[in-house]
Amino acid sequence: MVNVTITDSAQEYLAELLSKQDCEGIAIRMFVANPGTPQAETCIAYCRPGEEQEGDVKLDLAMIGAYFEERSLPFLEDAKVDYSPDRMGGQLTIRAPNSKMPQVTDDSPIEDRINYVLFNEVNPGLAAHGGEVSLVEYTEDHFAVLKFGGGCQGCSAVDITLKEGVEKTLIEKIPGLKGVRDTTDHSDTSNAYA
Repeated sequence: MVNVTITDSAQEYLAELLSKQDCEGIAIRMFVANPGTPQAETCIAYCRPGEEQEGDVKLDLAMIGAYFEERSLPFLEDAKVDYSPDRMGGQLTIRAPNSKMPQVTDDSPIEDRINYVLFNEVNPGLAAHGGEVSLVEYTEDHFAVLKFGGGCQGCSAVDITLKEGVEKTLIEKIPGLKGVRDTTDHSDTSNAYA
């Protein structure tokens, strides 16, 4: 179920933008990039016929058609899209209070569960050293490919951190995960924490 409010003024504004695209049946598509992480960004994009994704939930609103990415729905919970006209033309605002909050259950996609553990258990410990780690991809052979940043980049202890800390924590918390791999180039020591 979609729990997103798109106000009448926002629908009017979006309907006007859609009409300028000169495309029969064009709608909007709403999703969250990097859901459940501090980098989460709520996005609204044009969605021409055929561009909707498998699993998208479609709503026919009063003035526009809207698709919502299935994976983003828990992060769009209680989201509100509004439009406030002003002298400069107005502003569309999107408030999605749950976009950065991990809405993770045992049924969530494995990427969401890995991100939840990284951002809530692993990164707080790495932050003391100015470091952070993020998920790049989850591979078909059940490995999490991770990218280390901040003070972890160029740190000689990163291999130990990766195997002893991060991998152990993730395997413990994520059933089915076989291990982790690192994509970071540790030869770049420009930002290394000494």
